[in-house]
Amino acid sequence: MAELGAGWRTPRRAVTAMFVLNGALFGIWASRIPAFVDRFGLSSDALGLLLLCLGGGAILSFPMAGRLSDRLGAAQITRWIALAYGIGLVLLGLAPNVGLLAVALLFFGAAHGAMDVTMNAWAAEVERHLARPIMPVFHAMWSLGAGIGAASGYGAIHAGLPVLPHFAIAGTLVTVICLGFATLAWDSDRSDVPGGSVFAIPKGVLALVGLIALCAAVGEGAMADWSAVFLVSETGASEAKATLGYTVFSAAMVTARLLGSAVVTRLGAARAARLSGVSAFLGVSTLLAAPSLAVAVPGFVLMGFGYALIAPLAFSRAAADPHVRPGRAIASVATLGYGGMLMGPPLIGFLADATSLRTAFTLLAVLAAAIAVLAPCLRPPEGRG
Repeated sequence: MAELGAGWRTPRRAVTAMFVLNGALFGIWASRIPAFVDRFGLSSDALGLLLLCLGGGAILSFPMAGRLSDRLGAAQITRWIALAYGIGLVLLGLAPNVGLLAVALLFFGAAHGAMDVTMNAWAAEVERHLARPIMPVFHAMWSLGAGIGAASGYGAIHAGLPVLPHFAIAGTLVTVICLGFATLAWDSDRSDVPGGSVFAIPKGVLALVGLIALCAAVGEGAMADWSAVFLVSETGASEAKATLGYTVFSAAMVTARLLGSAVVTRLGAARAARLSGVSAFLGVSTLLAAPSLAVAVPGFVLMGFGYALIAPLAFSRAAADPHVRPGRAIASVATLGYGGMLMGPPLIGFLADATSLRTAFTLLAVLAAAIAVLAPCLRPPEGRG
């Protein structure tokens, strides 16, 4: 592949901008979910179904995104999808009723998920070009972008800005700026080989890579949806203090991803993943034994460190697979990862209803142990670095 960018436009900055964009547009949407609840009078069940449209759109888009990335080039497809993603955000603000909001969420989720596949494929190309494991840093930039998007929502609410102008102004601004960094000449790997199943399901070693991604995704999803509930019900923390759990978890993930390049360079992918699994296991164990918030907080930190590197390592390993094209391989791993993110929280809820929330969290300990056991599957194939 050839790099023709110059000056402030570099491949690393271009991919960084795409991760920031993907996270920012999602953060903008997430910050105004309460406004949609108020506007349409949504019940918890109705909101859950709408969010399922978003996740379902993402999963349905993975196979097509993988095939387009392989055939037309990850860089070019990522830029096109980024435009569609920005348009999708505005469509959410324009939705006049719940039915059209569901359609808009399906489109928004499809663009979000498709871009997730293609930008990771592009990131893997840049990672090989630089000969350094920088995928974790790119994923940290996604979290940074999500934070920027959420902050824009905070500012818009305090300024009394309605959803539509907020989405239009913030979405346009971040899309224009980020695409400005991404418009450099980059010749992505391409393949004219057609095919691929309707659903992107990993096979062989990639199935184990996808399973590792699923184990981490279930944990991440559980932290997003159940951490505050766990702290309130199991440690007696107040609602306000219960937000501290997910806050420190997220901060630990960003920190670990920023340091991830050095960690993977020093330890290698397999050892870094094994250490991550052990950290997540110790974190869950700390939560299970925690009698108070003060004891539980270090557990959230350990879990954040434990889950942070798994998705970047899984995508890097998928892109380096010698038997499957990068786009299709990443799409297949992403399918299991997103499946875990979607199905994990409901599964925790089902187990909690049948037993207790503390008992349900033991599932996370089992999955963390599985990450440590399966860690060798993330080792790059022979001859691929």
